[in-house]
Amino acid sequence: MRSFVDELIAVHDFRHGFRESLAEPGGQVRLADTIAANPPVEHPLVRTHPITGKRAVYVNTLFTTVIKDLSLLESERLLSFLYQHTVTEEYTVRLAWEPNTIAIWDNRSTQHKPVNDFFPQHRKMHRVTIQGDRPA
Repeated sequence: MRSFVDELIAVHDFRHGFRESLAEPGGQVRLADTIAANPPVEHPLVRTHPITGKRAVYVNTLFTTVIKDLSLLESERLLSFLYQHTVTEEYTVRLAWEPNTIAIWDNRSTQHKPVNDFFPQHRKMHRVTIQGDRPA
């Protein structure tokens, strides 16, 4: 599997992740500038971290739409397999939040998804994005 996916390219599309918002009345107009600023892009299915040299699967359910050079059915099935692989319990971390906890992750080799189970507590989050590099 590693050698098969190693040379594949995936298409990532902002519109895919915001299709529900785009379908809302006025959604197309409201998001027009953002869509124009974020056209579909192609990235390797597996990328090498520029500092550690470690390889990581570079797909996510929000933006990855298709794998180039595969049939649509093959692409859908491989992406489904990879999406499931990335959430395999042994590859995940669940942070036990306490007051003043800070979490920092590197999106070049990790994914994040909040679990909304903190009610009635208030979750305060600040996002900081630094300029990254192009996946390779």
